[in-house]
Amino acid sequence: MAKDPYQNKNSGFTGFVTVRGAREHNLKNIDLTIPRDALVVFTGVSGSGKSSLAFGTLYAEAQRRYLESVSPYARRLFHQMAVPEVDAIEGLPPAVALQQQRGTPTTRSSVGSVTTLSNLLRMLYSRAGDYPPGQSIIYAEAFSPNTAEGACPVCHGLGRIYEVTEKSMVPDDSLTIRERAIAAWPTAWGGQNQRDILVTLGYDVDRPWRELPQKDRDWILFTEEQPVVPVYPGYTPEQTQRALKRKEEPNYMGTFSSARRHVFHTFANTNSPLMKKRVMQYMLSTDCPNCQGKRLRPESLSVKFAGYDITQLSRLPLKRVASILKPFAEGTAKGHEKQEAEHPEQTIVAQRIAEDLVARIKVLLDLGLGYLSLERSTPTLSPGELQRLRLATQLYSHLFGVVYVLDEPSAGLHPSDTLALLQALEGLKKAGNSLFIVEHNLDVIRHADWLVDVGPDAGEKGGKILYSGAPEGLQQVASSKTAKYLFNQEASPKRVARTPAGWLHLSGVTRNNLHQLDVAFPLGIFTTVTGVSGSGKSSLVSQVLVELVAEHLGHAIPAEEEEGEELERAAPIQTDGQITEGMESIKRLVRVDQKPIGRTPRSNMATYTGLFDHVRKLFAATPMARSRRYDAGRFSFNVAKGRCENCQGEGFVMVELLFLPSVYAPCPVCHGARYNTKTLEVTYRDKNIADVLAMTVDAAWEFFEEEPPVHRALTVLREVGLGYLRLGQPATELSGGEAQRIKLATELQRAQRGNSLYILDEPTTGLHPADVEKLLVQLDNLVEAGNTVIVVEHTMRVVVHSDWVIDIGPGAGEEGGTIVAAGTPAEVAKNKQSKTAPFLKKRLEV
Repeated sequence: MAKDPYQNKNSGFTGFVTVRGAREHNLKNIDLTIPRDALVVFTGVSGSGKSSLAFGTLYAEAQRRYLESVSPYARRLFHQMAVPEVDAIEGLPPAVALQQQRGTPTTRSSVGSVTTLSNLLRMLYSRAGDYPPGQSIIYAEAFSPNTAEGACPVCHGLGRIYEVTEKSMVPDDSLTIRERAIAAWPTAWGGQNQRDILVTLGYDVDRPWRELPQKDRDWILFTEEQPVVPVYPGYTPEQTQRALKRKEEPNYMGTFSSARRHVFHTFANTNSPLMKKRVMQYMLSTDCPNCQGKRLRPESLSVKFAGYDITQLSRLPLKRVASILKPFAEGTAKGHEKQEAEHPEQTIVAQRIAEDLVARIKVLLDLGLGYLSLERSTPTLSPGELQRLRLATQLYSHLFGVVYVLDEPSAGLHPSDTLALLQALEGLKKAGNSLFIVEHNLDVIRHADWLVDVGPDAGEKGGKILYSGAPEGLQQVASSKTAKYLFNQEASPKRVARTPAGWLHLSGVTRNNLHQLDVAFPLGIFTTVTGVSGSGKSSLVSQVLVELVAEHLGHAIPAEEEEGEELERAAPIQTDGQITEGMESIKRLVRVDQKPIGRTPRSNMATYTGLFDHVRKLFAATPMARSRRYDAGRFSFNVAKGRCENCQGEGFVMVELLFLPSVYAPCPVCHGARYNTKTLEVTYRDKNIADVLAMTVDAAWEFFEEEPPVHRALTVLREVGLGYLRLGQPATELSGGEAQRIKLATELQRAQRGNSLYILDEPTTGLHPADVEKLLVQLDNLVEAGNTVIVVEHTMRVVVHSDWVIDIGPGAGEEGGTIVAAGTPAEVAKNKQSKTAPFLKKRLEV
């Protein structure tokens, strides 16, 4: 590697971090020196080794050193934490990592709790709220629905109550009990058992439900009694009555359980998500009558501030909250003279807390998050929004002398919001901190004080430092893929927009900030939907459009995978809208999202794409496997006969850490190979099955050249820019963007039939501009095969490349939700109201 230009002593930097011999993942024993108290951006194609350097080496080492400083007793809990593969790092300050990750998996975690704003607000209500006459002061905890002091006693702080009704459990009352009128009972033997018990108890199971006396219907559905009676399966009602009279030996004694009891008991006790989902369809949820869905006890809701109870204020966008609190912070609030005269201490408290709240909210507004409310639960936030929330908390904490390691902070940001992000980062730097950022966004890269370009390619072909120095110096590095995009500002090739084959019309769309919106999506071409973060793009495309099309096609769309307790979910969101025309030319819906392809190390790319089935058959066909009678199942790490029994084929064992999230450590028996020794003795062209799983897509592509089914699948994975991933890389190690591209590749492997609607939400997340080009080729291929592609996107390179643009806005939250412009990229670029237009214009004119 050429000598770094950092040796220049007059560079204006206060100090340097020096790395020697970094070998984490694909890093090739690299040496590097980067400045402190500066904005250092790590660039390179996806999989080049940027994250291995920034997170896997620098952050991991800073964390390890911090842990070295804690007591030996506490340190024992951390012995499993990865020690980075590096010879030495000097000059490294303590580090804080802000990575992309999905929201905390519980709906009780909200914007207010992540930013600690809710704590301050509760303090404000407790100490400076307007109490009704005669009510004594209540403490801050009583303003939280998550505490016993604050939770509404009827709904336990959930805001909703769940009940079953005769109509919900017996949808068709013309059926008899024998014909399964009681849909809420189990479908298999469990339901048959209850029907047989009713025969013993003398109920008429062959009369239509509606003709049974109301008293009988109520008892069957709602009783808490659980009589135990003799059961004679297969007997007619008459035979059963005779058997009872004769005291005939029953087949077994059965316990009756009413339909309501079955539903609630199953919901509370089953570990099966499917069972839970099944009984939930019979439960009706309504706003709690005691708190009107506000989750707090009446005493807490009776306290007002500026005329609002605490729930009303928490449901407003942060922008509105700031404007309500501002007069109190500045001491100019009107109509509080009486209170000031009687309780001067309350006025001082109100001013102090309001000042703090307004200052903290201002940071969130600067990061473009003013459309969020305090009550918004974190599972509903995008990874980009969550990362910016954490960044805001750090900006306000006024730490200095710290390294902030950030993972694509521009993800999910409209170019106009990126400017605000850069100002926020500048503020952290001015406070005396260092910023190490992994980033693909060219606007952020241009803003860097120092660039580290890693490459030249991904995986094994990456891991080298191509350049480290001031940004302009990268122009001289011929092997850099980043330089080509950073400095050659060539205009996007002029494209003739394709003509729509038809239109899909939606009318009256209502969801989140969309109100009675009418919209037309062109069919048979490539459409991008743009707008600032929070304008309503995802609500329109990834939610309403997906749901309406799925309903038309009769697809069941998987419920939003949200962890945490079902009962804690927010109320169903009001959705309205219908498709008025255009569905006749859509035969299939394909949603390619960024949700994980699996939640444990057991899921991986090879199994998800189906190529592993072919590989296992190849191993089963080898002479040794045939002589030992091994079938393809033997080569699955999910099957007992072939896998390592110690880790059950996971390759990892989970280590429980007290007070900390559990970590996965390599299995001490198979050392991560996942298989038992006997299985590993079988080789195909000198490689065992574990060796194949350890190969990258690129290496496997060469290895399986003679095997068309495997080779074809690997070709598609390479074409979407995933050549650097290992076949067996656990799903837990994949980013949202990688998971999305694996789903896209799986879809592209299928024979293209045309007439499919493909919906992608921000597919360029985590992609280097060179990889964006690869993605565009694939999306174009889908359109050429007669399909429709609709993409929610912020990257102007993709928007310019599309045939049609729908721009939503003009602002975020309440200020968004309307269609500002729709047309070809060139037409939208001329629109004066659109916040996207100036960036689109710049891209078209370059």
